Amino acid sequence: MKNQSDDSARRSAHLILASASPRRVSLMREYGYDVEVIEPPVEEPNELQGDFSPARQAEALSHFKAKCVARLAPDGLIIAGDTIVSLHGRIFGKPADREDARRILSTLYGTTHEVITGVTLLNAATNDRWIEHDTTAVTMRAMSAEELESYLDTDAWMGKAGAYGIQDRGDAFVESINGSFTNVVGFPMELVVRMLSRCGIHPSRESTPPPS
Repeated sequence: MKNQSDDSARRSAHLILASASPRRVSLMREYGYDVEVIEPPVEEPNELQGDFSPARQAEALSHFKAKCVARLAPDGLIIAGDTIVSLHGRIFGKPADREDARRILSTLYGTTHEVITGVTLLNAATNDRWIEHDTTAVTMRAMSAEELESYLDTDAWMGKAGAYGIQDRGDAFVESINGSFTNVVGFPMELVVRMLSRCGIHPSRESTPPPS
């Protein structure tokens, strides 16, 4: 979604990442972007009430984060993302605790599910906004009960949509990926680069993006 012209974004080149995720910060810097990081001051809901498609929910939650940070940076160009996992339309966000993580992973393993990240680019000064999403299909092999408990013991599931991070031992259970690898890490950088480029924002230094 795009509102008004790209000129307003070019007038505000102070790029702010609205995130508490070290993975998103790392990806942005690996791709050569200098960003100020501001954590959204209000925790987003894990799931929206109402008849939202998974993609629409991811987009809406990313916009929620961007709007929260816009109040703190009224002259900034803010980029925010929200990642969810979807299986047959059922949405899985971040697990509440170990038992919830066990439930989520027990549902996902042996399936091909979707990792969806909504991305919002918001000009806080003008309220112009651009909202899109990216989807990656992830096929996860079955786990034994012992493997599952061993993974849960690592706490690598904490704070991860779908209760796993592909960069934090979760790759041991992933058989294949169809789509953006960085999306599964937490930020679809191919999409992010396109969105920023359309608004005249480019990396400030040579990037060294991770292999896909």
